[in-house]
Amino acid sequence: MTKMTTKTMTECDRNRYAGMIKDYVAEHVGALLKEPHDFIRYPFIDPGSVYDGNVWDWDTYWSVYGLFGMMDTFPEEIREKILVHARGNVENFMDHQLEDGYIPMMIEVGEWPEPYLNGKHKEGVLMNMHKPFLCQQMCLISEFQGDFGWTEPYLEGLKRYFECYYRNYYMEDKGLFVWCDDIMIGMDNDPASFGRPKFSTANIYLNSFMVMEMQAYAKLLQSFGDMETAGEWERKAKGLVQVIQEECWDKRDRFFYSVDVDIRTRTFDWFHQGLGVFWKTLPIKIRVWSGFIPMYAGFATKEQAEELVRHYHDETTFHCDYGIATLAKDEKMFNLEATNNPSNWLGPVWLVANYVVFKAMLRYGYRAEAEEICENSLKLLGRDLEKTGCMHEYYDPYTGEPVMNGGFINWNLLAVNMVDDLEKAGAEV
Repeated sequence: MTKMTTKTMTECDRNRYAGMIKDYVAEHVGALLKEPHDFIRYPFIDPGSVYDGNVWDWDTYWSVYGLFGMMDTFPEEIREKILVHARGNVENFMDHQLEDGYIPMMIEVGEWPEPYLNGKHKEGVLMNMHKPFLCQQMCLISEFQGDFGWTEPYLEGLKRYFECYYRNYYMEDKGLFVWCDDIMIGMDNDPASFGRPKFSTANIYLNSFMVMEMQAYAKLLQSFGDMETAGEWERKAKGLVQVIQEECWDKRDRFFYSVDVDIRTRTFDWFHQGLGVFWKTLPIKIRVWSGFIPMYAGFATKEQAEELVRHYHDETTFHCDYGIATLAKDEKMFNLEATNNPSNWLGPVWLVANYVVFKAMLRYGYRAEAEEICENSLKLLGRDLEKTGCMHEYYDPYTGEPVMNGGFINWNLLAVNMVDDLEKAGAEV
């Protein structure tokens, strides 16, 4: 049964905060829409704040997602420009794809002739590659504009993109994808990956979003009539889901964890000659917000969703007055310090985490929880705008005070999407 939540905001305040966020974005959207420069050859969208002038992988996806949800706010000229820059995000990444299929996570201009990550990759230093949001962004744009045709020149590149993932980041004997290391993994200092040995973590974030990336690739292939290959990728996605369920769902804690894949029988002389290691992985039992992503992706079972909702309501772990803590509050790594490179995901509230959990709740019919996250997100950003005149990158889960990086817009836009998503869900009932 859904636990009913207490309304914390009047309809007037909700509309006022949503309006403030929309007005702020409308005033500053032009600063996000960057023109080509140096070896970034296509228009693009950046997150704002300290990330000005760089093209990022999942950041651009969520920026586009949020801007598309606000398109009615903008004049026609800006709407057309947003579409051009959205496609430019993809075009820039494909423009810097290497021969072996590698695509960098970020394209930045510095004192080098190409993206830094590409240069290191060419030197033989294996780096993490574009997070699994490339096909998702292509589908997001194509569905919004009602045309997939612009993606056709990239189909061969997408094939090589997945081949590179399977060749370098997939552990066939485990059936899961792994990060190379903790560099630019999105959730920079996620303890399940941060500081751990290379290729040792099959992160629930990576694998859950990879399921969605495979499904998006299948959709792209279907749009061009390649139903056979699309079917193969749909089956791959289902196969990955099965392994995630087997290896990442913890039956005792009722939560999805990242897992350690550096598991094998380590022989020494005549020791370890008997029963060896027969389990594929070990759970990394750190409760991170990414444990909710299988629910967002739609492959959590109804029973698993019920348990995840219970975790959401737990005041000692994830629940807070401003959304969701990105790391359970009772974990020993919980920390709210201001830090960049890595950014801090050890508990602060990030709007992208709020949105993913919001959509997860809405998808499985937990509307009261979704409404609460929406209102808490609007309150968080609205009060920040009132006090500081801008929005920030992440926030204190206890006080709602901004931690750092004023002027950050990016996925903060998603607070407005929540309002529209709730309205649409209400209309569908």
